[in-house]
Amino acid sequence: MSTTEITISRVLDAPREVVWRVWTEPEYFARWFGAAPESVELDVRPGGAWRAAVATPAGEMPMGGVFREVADHERLVWTVDLPDGAMVLTATFADLGGKTEVVLRQPAPSQEQCAQAEEGAGRLLDGFAKVLATV
Repeated sequence: MSTTEITISRVLDAPREVVWRVWTEPEYFARWFGAAPESVELDVRPGGAWRAAVATPAGEMPMGGVFREVADHERLVWTVDLPDGAMVLTATFADLGGKTEVVLRQPAPSQEQCAQAEEGAGRLLDGFAKVLATV
């Protein structure tokens, strides 16, 4: 099985410090990630764990993983625990002088899954932008 990487980017109309805060603080994370606020735990440091319960039509789905790399305001590398192992995601945050470019990278094992992952990541970043606009 070959691995294909998908890359999604958005330029957001907010300074990098604000984008970082909305990405890494539990109260904001719950809103854009679609998680129950009381379920969100983010220990944003290398080796720190994250957990959240996401509402789905079938009920709450617990999610979690570990932050592997944290470069404040610049880069996050974290895992999402899956039944067959951990998927590694990377987000970079580039300062564009009052705006911020977020680039999200993740592996996808097949073309079909790549399209699904790309669509899901796009919806996630769209939701993130909506929450960011309220801060």
